[in-house]
Amino acid sequence: MNAPLRICFVGLDSLPVLAPEYQQHRIGGEQVQQTLLARALARRGFEVSMIVYDYGQADGQRWDNVTTHRAFAESSGLPLLRFIHPRWTGLVRAARRADADVYYLSCASTQVGQMALHAHRHGRKMLFRVASDADCDPRRLLIKFWRDKKLYEYGLRRADAVLVQSAAQQAALRSNYGVDSTVAGMLVEDPPTLRAFGDRDIAVLWVSNIRQVKRPDRILELARTTPDVDVHMVGGRLPDAGALYDSVARQGAQLPRLEFHGQLPYAPTFQLYGRARVFANTSDVEGFPNTYLQSWRNGTPVVGYFDPDGLIAREGLGYAVDNLDDMRTAIRRLTSDPVAWQQCSARCLAFMEREFGTERVLRPYLAAIAAIAGGAAP
Repeated sequence: MNAPLRICFVGLDSLPVLAPEYQQHRIGGEQVQQTLLARALARRGFEVSMIVYDYGQADGQRWDNVTTHRAFAESSGLPLLRFIHPRWTGLVRAARRADADVYYLSCASTQVGQMALHAHRHGRKMLFRVASDADCDPRRLLIKFWRDKKLYEYGLRRADAVLVQSAAQQAALRSNYGVDSTVAGMLVEDPPTLRAFGDRDIAVLWVSNIRQVKRPDRILELARTTPDVDVHMVGGRLPDAGALYDSVARQGAQLPRLEFHGQLPYAPTFQLYGRARVFANTSDVEGFPNTYLQSWRNGTPVVGYFDPDGLIAREGLGYAVDNLDDMRTAIRRLTSDPVAWQQCSARCLAFMEREFGTERVLRPYLAAIAAIAGGAAP
């Protein structure tokens, strides 16, 4: 009997999703996706590991049949020198301990290039998944330094398979980098219960890490100019956006109908989606937001500036908007009209059942792994 394929997720900040005891650390949508996918593959018989930051946990510790390998502490090392040590050296050492057949990465970063070098040097494979529209356009990359952009580009072009979230990303990646890809959906958990319109005590929910491209100023302005609608904001502080976080928290405290939660762990954040009547997205740049899937799985319509492949408008999953006035009008309708909300909520639930069942979502991931590694789970 053949040994199961070994899959290693390079998800440095994914441990707070995988391990509840570290949930006080910040997370984002890709950390959730990597963890859900890692658990799903482990359940199917793959030998799954994950390279993570050193939060003080033991090396080789396991959660949900996923073995974790420490790379380095996020704040360790001296400026300039830490690019090599401990960051690059720590990543490679963890990858060697994982000893995987396939290394999986998502999000544009230096690690894409670093792991491509490691994989090809040792005869292993690398699977990369785009996490944002910005990953597909060199002019919009959310990467600061030229050196890091070039490392990402090197790894992207040498990945053994590339997955994207949408047809728009697929076209952009081909046009800008000459890289072919396959569209793959995302996993999402089921809520324990579904709340009716009258049982939802949050009118508008906004969830994102606090950074400028997510445009938290727009949701603050909505709360400021729509004082009869309560708004809940959830968002963590990023190392390079501390001043913005402080400004958002300060402004939020001055708005009587806005509750700024700051950073919350994954589980209590997921519960908020089921309490909200509407999820609002104000971002300039996205991929396929996890927040949309978590909203729709809870029967919560989305009102957003970003509409991936025109999905919201086409399927009637809320409202796609391009200005604050339209957002306000859409929110008022969905938060005050039970019939309109119920019809929209039903469309959201039906769409998720039809398009985002676990087996359907896993299909392109399993196909990509089999194609590059020549095998599948037992």
